[in-house]
Amino acid sequence: MAAEEKLGVEEFSRRLEVALGDNLVALVLFGSAARGTHVEGRSDVNVLAIVRDATVAALHSATPVVAAWTRSGQPAPLIFAEVEWRAAADVFPIEIEDMRDAHRVLAGRDPLEGVTTRRADLRAELEHEVRGKVLRLRTEYAAAAADGKALGRLLVHSAGTFFVLFRAVLRLAGGAPPSGHGALVREACATAGLDAAAFDWVLQALDGKRVPDLAAYDPVAGRYVDAMEQLAEYVDKLKG
Repeated sequence: MAAEEKLGVEEFSRRLEVALGDNLVALVLFGSAARGTHVEGRSDVNVLAIVRDATVAALHSATPVVAAWTRSGQPAPLIFAEVEWRAAADVFPIEIEDMRDAHRVLAGRDPLEGVTTRRADLRAELEHEVRGKVLRLRTEYAAAAADGKALGRLLVHSAGTFFVLFRAVLRLAGGAPPSGHGALVREACATAGLDAAAFDWVLQALDGKRVPDLAAYDPVAGRYVDAMEQLAEYVDKLKG
């Protein structure tokens, strides 16, 4: 396969199913491509593969297909052994519930059927993830603050991760997260007491609208980082 080949998800699914054969239990599309918020050239196409045998030797047959997929610009699929997936509900409740909300089975069976998560586990992972992501955001802001273009890239690239956490916040509050970015931000900010206006620039950029270039130490970026710091404070106060 040529390194520059653009491999679509349907073709990738077909090739991976052939390569893995009976070892494949499920292949699932999730994330923005399943949610309807995918932006061509900017968003990743996320795939989950569940196999019976996830040893190195058992995955060798899939290596050429996965390599072609990553060369086309997409992240490698998440690969779980079936037994690992069944035990993952208490470790990855945010990811599992996010998949449950928006996923499409490409091959095999639906791996979300029969999988349940606990609120206490969701809250524990949310606190861990928010703190880690805010720490990384703060660190990357410190490195990018003097470069307006770098600040803009930071906001756009970090937003998707925080939107996942926003959806988890709304689930903990007993709500059903909306699929659109704008509605998600408004509801999450209302729930957590954040300034929704802090996300106006990044929402417009994600929608493909023309946005003003950010300047060095731009207050737009500062308000965004401050809002994420406040999100961490809100999550810290949540009860399990």
